[in-house]
Amino acid sequence: MNTASKLLNQLVKLMLVVCLVICFGICHHPPVTNYSLVLPTTNIDTVYLRNVLLGNVDYAHDSNFVRVDPKYAYRSIYLERNTYNAFVDMHNAAAADGVDLKILSGARSFEYQKRIWEHKWALSKDNQPDIQKATDILRYSAMPGTSRHHWGTDIDINSLSNAYFERGRGLKEYTWLLENAGRFGFCQVYTSKENTNRTGYEMERWHWSYLPVAAAYTNHYARMIGYKDLVGFSGSHVAPDLQVVERYVLGVAECNFPLLLK
Repeated sequence: MNTASKLLNQLVKLMLVVCLVICFGICHHPPVTNYSLVLPTTNIDTVYLRNVLLGNVDYAHDSNFVRVDPKYAYRSIYLERNTYNAFVDMHNAAAADGVDLKILSGARSFEYQKRIWEHKWALSKDNQPDIQKATDILRYSAMPGTSRHHWGTDIDINSLSNAYFERGRGLKEYTWLLENAGRFGFCQVYTSKENTNRTGYEMERWHWSYLPVAAAYTNHYARMIGYKDLVGFSGSHVAPDLQVVERYVLGVAECNFPLLLK
């Protein structure tokens, strides 16, 4: 074999090795240990990021968000793009196991969350102190500007009743999620607070968060958002006293599962 043939042979072998490495990287999907792989922590538009964190986003006209196909949801819903793609994968896997997952709620703007909050505030007893009104609402609803739904990374699935997931079809769905959602990056962030250090909202079996993006947003929120940003709604003045950032925004469960990058 002459020198040119040897060089060509070595080049072909090298190309094969490169192709195998690339294929392994694409197909194998090693466990994610750094959630910023999906959402970079540097070289980002901080003004835009603050708007996302606080829910000041027009989801319908933002390329980072997509409208959920009606077959996956009960109404018109938008999600953060990576979250949506992961949900579609999870939905299809669940369907193969005879489980139907539908989204009840996804991305919510500040104004949308404000309407929920103000409605519940108006239903509170007039003689209640403001701090008690807010505490009662915060059992299951976030103050505007503090909801993970602002980010488009969190979804409510199938029912807004914990009891629904305790028997029959609901139990089958919940069991499937507990056993499989982690494979797609989703975590039930509002678990039972009994015998744990978790603070904030009560347990929500329906609420699942896409951690490859949401974990980074949580860190950004803790670093960038303060109580001066939480204004423009009834009871906002009691947010510091209730420590809504520390106890509610950051009061999420730790998810211990082998998270795979989808």
